[in-house]
Amino acid sequence: MSTYFGTFIRPNQKAFVIAAFVGLVLASANEAGAQATSTGTLTVTATVESSINMTFETDASGVSLTGAGTSTATLAFGTVSAYGTIATANVSRVLGASDFTVSSPFGVKVVKANSSSSNYTLQAALGSADATNTWSVNTTALTTSNQTLGSSYSYGSAVPHTMKLLVPFSASSGALSKLVNFTATSN
Repeated sequence: MSTYFGTFIRPNQKAFVIAAFVGLVLASANEAGAQATSTGTLTVTATVESSINMTFETDASGVSLTGAGTSTATLAFGTVSAYGTIATANVSRVLGASDFTVSSPFGVKVVKANSSSSNYTLQAALGSADATNTWSVNTTALTTSNQTLGSSYSYGSAVPHTMKLLVPFSASSGALSKLVNFTATSN
């Protein structure tokens, strides 16, 4: 014997139940489509400022810079001497009566944005004094104060410069390291 627990729906009630179900579905759809909304506005402001950016670039005739394309590169002369072979490629040496100079070209690239400046001034200074050796860029001997290297350099491409280190024969042998700080100022 089977037991059925359920509700018996008569045929005329069946149409009513279907119609009620369809009505509930449509009412739910209308209610879902009628969700609450809100609008607002956001005012955005900014002040555009002109800017320049400087990078150091390897010159095709110079020492390959470590960190080329950045603003914190290294030009490594390697082991240098007055008379021995210089193993680092593209390092030049000039002998004097009581000293020798090693040098290598490198590039300084300055780019601009949002500026009407047509050129820039480039300065360089030693990070700390050197009482023994002379450090130069091009023909300008460097001190701890900014020295102007030029005042009308063009933007957008690497401008060639030459780093020089003059070492007296009386200097002690050993490692040398010097920070050279460059400053580009738009004109």
